[in-house]
Amino acid sequence: MTTFTFVRHGQTDWNFQKRIQGATDVPLNETGREQARETGAVLAERQWDGIVASPLSRAKETAEIIAGIAGLGEPEIVAALAERSYGEVEGLNGEEIRARFPDPDAPVPGRESRTAVVRRVLPALEMLAEEHPGQALIVVSHGGVIGSLVRYITEKALPQRGQLIANGSAHDFVLDDGHLSLAEFNGVALDPSIRSRAPLALELTLPS
Repeated sequence: MTTFTFVRHGQTDWNFQKRIQGATDVPLNETGREQARETGAVLAERQWDGIVASPLSRAKETAEIIAGIAGLGEPEIVAALAERSYGEVEGLNGEEIRARFPDPDAPVPGRESRTAVVRRVLPALEMLAEEHPGQALIVVSHGGVIGSLVRYITEKALPQRGQLIANGSAHDFVLDDGHLSLAEFNGVALDPSIRSRAPLALELTLPS
């Protein structure tokens, strides 16, 4: 059994401006660095065996800040943890997206589906679990990645409408016996009526 605590990176200027980032490499701002320090202080109260991160600078720097506070070594970079690509809407805010794509159901060129995100992240977690059996890892990634995993595990019951995956938030997952479980979402244990465990072999097609 391996525990993964996923952390969303700290704030960037594009987060503040409500612009879609996706695969675009936007660095942390000062608020984001402070969020990383706050999250690091909370996580430092627990025991950890390592820390891994997306290669994008906002996640990598968040991981470096947390690692320094929690007494961990240099974060291991895992390419599969990079943010979901949003194609032609990257860099745009909501108003600009609606102007360019007035039909909300219209496909966005270059946007990665949630299913594709889950398909690339699950094997990476399985490999990390094989390398770190019985250990607890911090995983610094992105809202699109965390949200896609949560939707897969809970059969789209979470996140609920209006429920955000905030910058610096932490979410506990457990990989055991070929299944990935969601133990806590935003620090809260799941309602028993919501599915909390799903196989590593993807069985659900998620909305784009």
